[in-house]
Amino acid sequence: MTLEQILTFLQVARLGGVRRAAQQMHISQPAISARISSLESDLAVKLFTRGPKGVSLTKQGIIFRGHAEKIAVALEDIKTEVVPAESKSSLLRIGVAETVAQTWLPAFLQQLSLKYPKINIEISVDLSVNLREGLLERAYDLVVLMGPVSEYSVDNILMPTFKLAWYKPIDMISPDLSNIPVISYHRTSRPYRVLNQELHARYGSKAKIFPTNSLSAGFDMIATGIGVGLMPEILGERLVKEGRIANFDAGWLLTDLDFTASYIADSKGTLPEQAAKIAQQAANLFFETDEGFL
Repeated sequence: MTLEQILTFLQVARLGGVRRAAQQMHISQPAISARISSLESDLAVKLFTRGPKGVSLTKQGIIFRGHAEKIAVALEDIKTEVVPAESKSSLLRIGVAETVAQTWLPAFLQQLSLKYPKINIEISVDLSVNLREGLLERAYDLVVLMGPVSEYSVDNILMPTFKLAWYKPIDMISPDLSNIPVISYHRTSRPYRVLNQELHARYGSKAKIFPTNSLSAGFDMIATGIGVGLMPEILGERLVKEGRIANFDAGWLLTDLDFTASYIADSKGTLPEQAAKIAQQAANLFFETDEGFL
């Protein structure tokens, strides 16, 4: 029984299949299968039951996973306590929502690079619903999204919230939300769902929302007169100062957008956890200064 076999078993158990484990570990499926078969041979027990939809743990596999998780935690503890932060080198895959990408992401990456100069960073910008799925499938090590992610395996660190504000084209007077489109977040998002409920409760079936998966495109749609928008204040104020759009008071607002830095909680002190804490510090500093409104 080798450490390589144990960690391979753990990946297959966590991801529920050989194919996903092979993609995650960047090795072939036959190599994964060979390690598992060798491990089962050494232990003289079956750890997995194979099925058309993947694999599931046997009774012995469930017991073995508990021991394997302890070994993985011990390995991370060794790395955390023995290896200096500035000497650590690995790939950190980070997924962020566009709201974050357009605000404090550069400050976070700068601080992360200073703390861990040898790590490689891979950034993806996507919808929160896709980021959540990617984290659970372990395509990302850390995601910053409209959270939290309510899964037992995930830890969430609270980030600063984003206030929303109403915006309209410069030459539009007294917008009537009952007959003008409201531009906002993508239809798979929480803001869209809540806004849709609120608009129809207030204005009936005539209310319309134009969702977009790009905040930049949404602001352009407002500026060109396609509709009004309920968008992040920290981004909209820049365009107000540039004279491209204007604020207006609709008489009501949605609550602030909650964001979290979320990661799989395999063990304490891992790189994703440390990166999440650095992200929280960078975001707090960003909002404490005037940087966001320059």
